[in-house]
Amino acid sequence: MGKIRLLPEALASQVAAGEVVERPASVVKELVENSIDAGASNIEILIQRGGIALIRVSDDGCGMNRDDALMSLERNATSKIRTKEDLAAIHTLGFRGEAVPSIASVSKFRLMTREADSLTGTEIVINGGKVISVKECGEQPGTQIEVRSLFYNLPARRKFLRTENTEYSHLEQVVKTQAIAHENIRFSLVRGDRLAFQLPATSSLRERIGGLVGNDLASRLLEIEPHEHKGVRVRGLIGPPGMGRSDRRQQLSFLNGRPVEASIITRALREGYHTALMKGQYPVTFLFLETDPEAVDVNVHPAKREVRFHDGFGVQDAIIGAVQHTLRERMTRPVSGVGLTGSRTPDPAPDVVQPNLIPESEQRSLRNDWATPAAPATPRVAEESPLFTATERERVENTEEAEQGAVTDPTLLDPPPAEPSNHEEEKPRAEDYRLMGVLGKLYVLLESKEGLVLMDQHAAHERVLFEEMKERMEDEEVPSQRLLAPIMVELTPRDFDLIEKNLDTLSKLGLSAEPFGGSTLKIDSLPTFLKSDDPESFLQDVIEEIRSSSDRMSKLRLGEDMIATTVCRHAVKANDPLHNAELQKLLEDLLVCDMPYCCPHGRPTLIQISYGELERKFGRRT
Repeated sequence: MGKIRLLPEALASQVAAGEVVERPASVVKELVENSIDAGASNIEILIQRGGIALIRVSDDGCGMNRDDALMSLERNATSKIRTKEDLAAIHTLGFRGEAVPSIASVSKFRLMTREADSLTGTEIVINGGKVISVKECGEQPGTQIEVRSLFYNLPARRKFLRTENTEYSHLEQVVKTQAIAHENIRFSLVRGDRLAFQLPATSSLRERIGGLVGNDLASRLLEIEPHEHKGVRVRGLIGPPGMGRSDRRQQLSFLNGRPVEASIITRALREGYHTALMKGQYPVTFLFLETDPEAVDVNVHPAKREVRFHDGFGVQDAIIGAVQHTLRERMTRPVSGVGLTGSRTPDPAPDVVQPNLIPESEQRSLRNDWATPAAPATPRVAEESPLFTATERERVENTEEAEQGAVTDPTLLDPPPAEPSNHEEEKPRAEDYRLMGVLGKLYVLLESKEGLVLMDQHAAHERVLFEEMKERMEDEEVPSQRLLAPIMVELTPRDFDLIEKNLDTLSKLGLSAEPFGGSTLKIDSLPTFLKSDDPESFLQDVIEEIRSSSDRMSKLRLGEDMIATTVCRHAVKANDPLHNAELQKLLEDLLVCDMPYCCPHGRPTLIQISYGELERKFGRRT
């Protein structure tokens, strides 16, 4: 007798279920998606013991008749596709016909369903894939599915489940994600005897997000103006610069209403937020993509988590363009000082606060500067830093008295409460702020019509110098230094091909290299501002950037990390005293930058504390 045999049907079902049903959260995801496909406007989920003991999903969708209810329990039975052409253009969340029979094969399962125009419904009870009973019932229109004792007949799988709280947290995240994707549907989640949340149907994505994560966070999100590129339409809400998280739990992406994961989307968000977030931080995003279903393959993973795009670079460019445009145009005020969370990533060594090396005799109190109309001698730090040219310094010294008068404009002494923001307002100008002083020889205190604004003079100067140097790189080549002895770097064939295709770009960045047989690269010169004893590591960083680049991204982007490190060394530091006029010019230069609200390392340059927040701190408002 041969060795190869067919598996028993029950065992085959349990093996197949392992691809779809990983944990209670998987069950909820599949059942909620079926409810959405059924046209439900109200979905209720009841959970006991993290979903291990009971999961009940009820909806008011179209329901099923007796024949369809029985057929839905057969493997590969579905109403959503008919031909192979349908598989190439999926419009629904589910389409495999595997979820319901898989769930029924590893649990004690009960399905109750009724169509709206039927007098009676159908109830089907299944234990471990075996049909126990089929009878009529008097359920309300729609479908209700109960899943009890998940994996009761697979003890090996059950023992790998985590604690009830852990399983519930995964399950809750699934429900919240679906609720964000479909704000027009009412969702409620009950855990045991307690209502976890109840979300009414709404037409506002911001309102739905506010109901899940809080109105404070939702109100600070920036709305993406619908943006279309190469057949990909992008909309949604994204966090401003400085609003980062240490993980991706609040980085949600949806494709045609389906929650998806794709490395292309992750790379595009990272590129769109380039220099707007600290390293190691992830943006808060609720991103919605819409494209022709024929342009994407959702039949990649059994759980339908991953997708593949036919034009990945087109999708990447659309996301990058939408995010960058939103950060530039919608960010019309400094980052709020409330709710900034996430671990701080240390800046490069030059950014560390240094002790003041100016002799005590040369230090001047800024308070005395404001009180004295005449402009004293320019501080040493301004001469060493590229903040001012000689011509600009002369103008500063000649106009400091006028600047002093502008600082004490009496019309700004008692500004009215801030009006609610709107997207049509212009970006703030330097004249909208009144200089009040310097805190801790680093933080410049400013007053605006909306409250108190703090400017980090080092971070602000970094941003100004960064954009100036980046613009210079676009126009002319970067100076390079020739090596006494060429460096030979052995690369993999794939990496060598990437470098060889971009030798002209690397040359403009100050790195001169040429092939030296096989996959070896000979490096003759390096950029003058590259302070690295390991050019091979630098080359690997460049290769990684090339891999993630797209047509939209300038190849000179490869050198921006070096620029950020360089300007960090040249920017004014903490303890460096500046004239009022110098501070005023720094503010003016900052506000005309493309990305004025964060430094090249992603730290905020300006933080605002509104009058409302101050009133709450002082107990004037609850």
